[in-house]
Amino acid sequence: MYRDTLSLLGPALPVVSFLGRLPTAMCQLGSLLLVAETSGSLATAGLAGGALAAGQTVGGPVIGRLTDRHGQRGVVLVASLANAVAVTALVLAAPAHAPTAWLMVLGGLAGATVPQIGPLARTRSVALARRSGADDRTVGTVLSFEGTLDEVSFVLGPACVGLAAAVAHPAAALLLAALLLAVFGTAFALHPTARATLPEPPASTRTGAAERTRLPGSAYALRGTMVLQGAMFGASQAGITALTEELGAPAQAGLVYAAMGVMSAAVGLSLAAVPARIGLTTRWRTATAALVVLSVPLLFVGSLGALYAVVVVLGAAYAPHLITVFGLTERTVPAARLAESMAFLTSGIVAGQALALAVSGRLAEGHGAPAAFAVAVGAAVACALLSWTVRAAAPGPVRELRPAGAERSG
Repeated sequence: MYRDTLSLLGPALPVVSFLGRLPTAMCQLGSLLLVAETSGSLATAGLAGGALAAGQTVGGPVIGRLTDRHGQRGVVLVASLANAVAVTALVLAAPAHAPTAWLMVLGGLAGATVPQIGPLARTRSVALARRSGADDRTVGTVLSFEGTLDEVSFVLGPACVGLAAAVAHPAAALLLAALLLAVFGTAFALHPTARATLPEPPASTRTGAAERTRLPGSAYALRGTMVLQGAMFGASQAGITALTEELGAPAQAGLVYAAMGVMSAAVGLSLAAVPARIGLTTRWRTATAALVVLSVPLLFVGSLGALYAVVVVLGAAYAPHLITVFGLTERTVPAARLAESMAFLTSGIVAGQALALAVSGRLAEGHGAPAAFAVAVGAAVACALLSWTVRAAAPGPVRELRPAGAERSG
């Protein structure tokens, strides 16, 4: 199946999109380390990092909406170059001991201008698949492949930052991120496949346009589950950090998180083998049930070996949930708002992670790692409950999710 996906996308696009989305995974940790080292204040670093996350949360859907209206080429090109400039400005301002407010402004700009190459690559790949007449199984494989690229970038990005910080300085990692943004963001924008996402001509009537762009209520449920997934990431990160410090092995925190990401990426690749008869709604509910069952053991972990085992096994549930939600969104929202919706999902993860990291980090300081892990378990339970509040409509040319208990029309 992946041979067909690579044939559909071509040899260059996956490489360009992967290297173009890698800076997004580098900038959050890189900005925290840079500001912490140059200012000597974790509080200042947290404010700058929080501003970056807030900027990405707000700016991501805006960039997605702009690409839906005007196509990816010009929007991504401008955003990539603006993001490279903003990241470089942050690198220059931090060692110069700029005021905290200025660092927050630059962090916010660096977040708001993220070119959203991950969500837009999904949108572009789906458009290429649909235009080639691919069936739903092939589209699912494309989304699995894109999800795996994301997972690998989220593992490799922080690893690059950590290596650069150890060998040279966090600034080196952010400068590398800016270079990747300028080169591969531009390459992604100018790649010939950008034409696949050009918007259709405007509808002849305002009513027709509204009908084609109205989001069903289930689209918001899918966005909510991604915020909760982000909350699981943030709470798990806080709990892992707290527990490894308790065990006297703080350097292991990044390795534990990376191991979870590797498992998630591996399982994501295997999703292409799931039989087509198992529908997306069933997969969603199964994935959220797995999130609950596999996260509960976090509350009882007391050793480094057990932490590795539990976290790696939990990682096996992450990719199925993420990829399935992207797949459901692709089926649910109108094509005219697909890029915006994909960007909303990614921004939801960022927002949920940042918020949960702040809350669970404080809980971990006062009550230990189990308190942070309890936030992750609570988010998993909420995901499961949400997956059972919506259901797939009867099979037909337009697949939507409807609130459970809603009456069917017709």
